Amino acid sequence: MKSWGKAIGIGALVWLIPFVIAFIIYFPLHEASRPLFESIMAVAVSGTAVGFGLLYLRGINENFVKEGVLVGILWFIMAVAIDAPLMLLGGPMQMSFSAYMVDIGVTYLCIPAVTWGLGVAFAHVPKKSG
Repeated sequence: MKSWGKAIGIGALVWLIPFVIAFIIYFPLHEASRPLFESIMAVAVSGTAVGFGLLYLRGINENFVKEGVLVGILWFIMAVAIDAPLMLLGGPMQMSFSAYMVDIGVTYLCIPAVTWGLGVAFAHVPKKSG
């Protein structure tokens, strides 16, 4: 990975922003309209991954696909490592690890999917001469 420090710092935000959104909308929507809640969270995670994936990859000059995959995997691992204990050990959900992965962890798979796609897109952008 080109910049571990930058990747880890951004990864914290990739987790934090959807977490804050979930915290704000959890009680009004989770039980009343669970499909809407889940859809909003998928959009929040994907949108955050797109924005921060672009920010990260703009600082890369080569190996875009590799960097996109690696940073996406790192951010996925960070999101689960930060989030799972909150959901498993406390908070309003109190779920098992398998229930967590099915309900929330799968949504976090949007992160490496997005960053991989961004890496492929960046790899196909012609380099500026000059």
